[in-house]
Amino acid sequence: MSWINRQDCLLGEHVILEPLSLDHVPGLTLAASDGELWKLWFTQIPDADGMKAYVEYALACENQGEAVAFAVRDKVSGNIIGCTRICHWDQPNRRLEIGYTWYAKSYQRSAINTESKLLLLRYAFNTLDAIAVEFRTHWHNHASRNAIARLGAKQDGILRNHKIQADGTIRDTVVFSIIETEWPQVEQYLTSRLAHYQSLTLSPNF
Repeated sequence: MSWINRQDCLLGEHVILEPLSLDHVPGLTLAASDGELWKLWFTQIPDADGMKAYVEYALACENQGEAVAFAVRDKVSGNIIGCTRICHWDQPNRRLEIGYTWYAKSYQRSAINTESKLLLLRYAFNTLDAIAVEFRTHWHNHASRNAIARLGAKQDGILRNHKIQADGTIRDTVVFSIIETEWPQVEQYLTSRLAHYQSLTLSPNF
């Protein structure tokens, strides 16, 4: 299967996933400043000085056929609020990872992540014909671990002393996955969660 056309977006009710480009650097810089995300030592989110290089690296991975990266745009405000990536695409074994995901602090724990993951999972299973989708995160990133578990992914294990970070600390990586036989139930669950978010949005305030 081929990658997504670079001119195409993944469209949802709450978000638009746009193929990442250097034009997104200013918006991503502003998004990362919401919560000063680069100060979270267990993440690798760049500050303003590093955002252009971050995007350039993502695009280089695309050019090598290893990934496809997206900027996440809030459909209501029109603002760029984060980014995400399909990566480590092992085509012979039909496995890939969804990672490098982060959002402005004010959009965390909202419908944004649920719908973004639903769009990416549909693309992975229905278009790329994946048999397994992985999610990986730092052992100490409890918010990320909980968010992945809420998607319906199951924890496969922990890769201890997996990576040496830029600051010299050593990362233990927690690995989750969703496999193709689980996908129909996960899709149903995520769709119901989005409907719940929608009902809260439409409910009158008293």
